[in-house]
Amino acid sequence: MWRMAERWKPFIALFIGLFAVSTAAIFIRLAQEENTPSLLVAAGRLTVAAVVLTPYALKRYRVELQHLRPSDIRLGILSGAVLGLHFATWISSLEYTSVINSVVLVTTNPLWVAVMAPFILGERISRWTIAGLALAFGGGVLVALSGEAGTAPTRSDPLLGNGLALFGAVMAAIYFIIGRRLRARLPLIPYIWLVYSTAAVFMLVVALLWGHSLAQVSGLGLLWIVMLGLVPQLIGHSSFNYALGFLPAAYVSLIVLGEPIGSGVLAAIFLNEWPVWLQIIGAALILLGIATATQDQLRPKRKHAR
Repeated sequence: MWRMAERWKPFIALFIGLFAVSTAAIFIRLAQEENTPSLLVAAGRLTVAAVVLTPYALKRYRVELQHLRPSDIRLGILSGAVLGLHFATWISSLEYTSVINSVVLVTTNPLWVAVMAPFILGERISRWTIAGLALAFGGGVLVALSGEAGTAPTRSDPLLGNGLALFGAVMAAIYFIIGRRLRARLPLIPYIWLVYSTAAVFMLVVALLWGHSLAQVSGLGLLWIVMLGLVPQLIGHSSFNYALGFLPAAYVSLIVLGEPIGSGVLAAIFLNEWPVWLQIIGAALILLGIATATQDQLRPKRKHAR
């Protein structure tokens, strides 16, 4: 019985993580309804995560942090800046477009990784990836054509919102590509602490230069930002990283594709934002495209004879 319970732990963690990350768009919308600027929401999310991680990282990984190579620090700073841009553009997109459009489009980051990897990492593009890109492109067209369906309460400009979400997906792809190099040399906690801390400082500076002030954040807005940093950022991503220690990365990435579904259900319940058929079909095509593009990872690798 105990062994069976242990075997299910990674799967339980995976679905806890899926539910946790699905709440992100809801907490963001609730913060925006309190007139909290999106850039401050992004900065706050990252700051909460960095503050919670700091005591543990400095206590348990002091030696590793002291021996970081200059190249690792440079890549970490670059990764943090890119992650900050990812959250800034994606969170801003929720001011202009629906939750399902925003979350589905920002979830296309695996496709952008596949497109950029041949040029940055020297990895080839497979026929599965090309087929996945074609499916996702068709789905993206349908999502774009859905127009005013389920638009955001703050402003109404679906084209701008969808574009910001796509830009956020590209930034996430660059962040993951940099992470492939850094994570080969760094333990998880020092890596995410360095990246989250850099991203938090970067976004705080950007928000202040943009003319925002911390005085613009109400008490309720601060509550939603703290929830955003604790639930989807720390609980969600930590659960995925735990599951990755026991389950194939390709399987975890496919489960993560359930985030738009979870976010869409929560948006319908808490925001009364019901998707139309064009959005549902387009989202399904995009998710199918991403799943198709990961087929090479799911197929067993053949060992080449010497």
